[in-house]
Amino acid sequence: MSKPLDDATLAAVLLRPLQPAQVTLAEYDPDWPRRYERRAGELREALGDRLLSVDHIGSTSVPGLAAKPVVDIMVSVADPEDEAAYLAELTALGYRLSAREPGHRCLRGFDPEEPVNLHVYAPGHVELARCLAFRDRLRASAADRERYEAVKRELAQREWRDMNYYAEAKRPVIFEVLAAAGWQEPAES
Repeated sequence: MSKPLDDATLAAVLLRPLQPAQVTLAEYDPDWPRRYERRAGELREALGDRLLSVDHIGSTSVPGLAAKPVVDIMVSVADPEDEAAYLAELTALGYRLSAREPGHRCLRGFDPEEPVNLHVYAPGHVELARCLAFRDRLRASAADRERYEAVKRELAQREWRDMNYYAEAKRPVIFEVLAAAGWQEPAES
């Protein structure tokens, strides 16, 4: 796992100042997969063969799991660093770049009715496999899904210096769920 998150690390990747946040969880909404499919279709149309994969990830991708009502989508393109190859098309769809880090871009779709977090990676990036393994384990294991939801509900009671700290606080349970799924974290090179 990476080093603990701090304000300096966040400031280096975020394209906005830190924003205090309170997490609001919603009960599972069967419309979330339909929202994903609509957005995925738009992404396929806008990027064509430059879009190498598109997946629904995060809590809204797991039936029965409470979540922030923001659909998380993960895509891969040949090179996330080559923003000229895809960013204008995503901006035209209403996404705004919110974080830039090596090998990863995060964009927000700001439709107030259907907010989206869009993560962009290169093919083969470990996060692609990790997110899918986590999602698939939560879909398959009621016990892990319940444990993860309990942690989220507990953490949602706190106020956070930034939403990224909430995400970081979930990492221990995420890695416990991944271990239960047989996930082996790749050795760092």
